[in-house]
Amino acid sequence: MAWLARQVSRKQAQEVWICMPFSDSAVIAPIMHALRHSTVQIRLIPEFAPLRLINFQVNRVSGLHAFDLSVTSMTGWASFSKRLEDIVISALILALISPVMIGLAIGVKLTSPGPIFYRQERVGWNGRPFNMLKFRSMPVDAEKAGVQWGNAKGKTTTRFGAFIRRTSLDELPQFINVFLGDMSIVGPRPERTVFVEQFKEEVPNYMKKHMVKAGITGWAQVNGWRGDTRLDKRIECDLWYIENWSLVLDVRIILATAFKVFTDKTAY
Repeated sequence: MAWLARQVSRKQAQEVWICMPFSDSAVIAPIMHALRHSTVQIRLIPEFAPLRLINFQVNRVSGLHAFDLSVTSMTGWASFSKRLEDIVISALILALISPVMIGLAIGVKLTSPGPIFYRQERVGWNGRPFNMLKFRSMPVDAEKAGVQWGNAKGKTTTRFGAFIRRTSLDELPQFINVFLGDMSIVGPRPERTVFVEQFKEEVPNYMKKHMVKAGITGWAQVNGWRGDTRLDKRIECDLWYIENWSLVLDVRIILATAFKVFTDKTAY
């Protein structure tokens, strides 16, 4: 340690970086002691590999220094502005598309017996289940044999249902979910409970996507990872969104979705 102090003095170093795994943390105190007579700035660069950090930063909690390894930035003012964005946009869109939704509701009712809406349990913010709304595109007993994943081949739809699924019009009732606070306009797409239980064991960091509200569209979808695409790629996009969220990013995603939603052949 005396050698380190001499090198700092001789080379007039401005900073000393301590790079080591936490298992070697006992070395930090002797280094700090050796440099106690120096004005050099000392930085700790801990080794976190192979951890997937989300919004890493150092905070003070009850007088203690704490490493935030996996946190959401959507708290306080950010959370308020995000919710305000959702209320304003969903209310405006619902007002504009209400004639379309009435027409679609009539189409569903006239072409297939059963309810207009399909309420499907999905997993949302903090892992809490909620009922996601869709216009019903399948016969009432379509999933009698069991839950089907995404756009599984052979998945039964009505003739009108095939049209609204192909054009993503069956997703429009989710703006009601947004207005009610179950979902957000932009966020990771929610999945069904049975698949969440499966994927959280198979895909690293899968549950981290639930640190924010589920969305109608998201960063993964506008980058081509929608429908039956690689799950690990979608999760990486979801985590990137959580790390880099801003209102400007939401606007970018909304505008990109407006151009893609009616031309992309894969459904959400």
